[in-house]
Amino acid sequence: MQISRSLFTATLLALLSGFSLAAYAADGAIKVTSVAEVEVATVGPDGKKTLRRATPEKAVPGTEVFYTNTFENVGRQAASDIVINNPIPNDTAYKAGSAFGKDAVVVFSADGGKTFDVADKVQVKGTDGRQRAALPSEYTNIRWIYKGQLQPGKSSAVGFHAVIK
Repeated sequence: MQISRSLFTATLLALLSGFSLAAYAADGAIKVTSVAEVEVATVGPDGKKTLRRATPEKAVPGTEVFYTNTFENVGRQAASDIVINNPIPNDTAYKAGSAFGKDAVVVFSADGGKTFDVADKVQVKGTDGRQRAALPSEYTNIRWIYKGQLQPGKSSAVGFHAVIK
């Protein structure tokens, strides 16, 4: 299997240090490209404000970062059982409900990727020592389980949003 990463954000390198993405497929070769972007507002000559995504020049606490992982089948046969594991970068908090991925089941971890479950079933130990539902800001990892067959030369994307702490 072939995996490649490209993170296009010089100013967030410290934030993304330790950011490692894992992907695998039961069959086929998968190439993964990861991008971190922020929304930038521009005002046109007509005075209309538009939003576009761009590589951040600077990022401060409260900035929402859009993470997109594009995966492509670079093999010669259809790939199935594709799984993409993505840690939520340090010093960020997952934005509830923002994970996306067509034809993918999304599960979360709050223990560094040791265990995964659907959002409403992720558990953490509370200050009283009892298990409780994890808050989205306590998630540490996201996993997408792609349920389709990805044909050679085809790609799809998964991702999420996080806010810098």
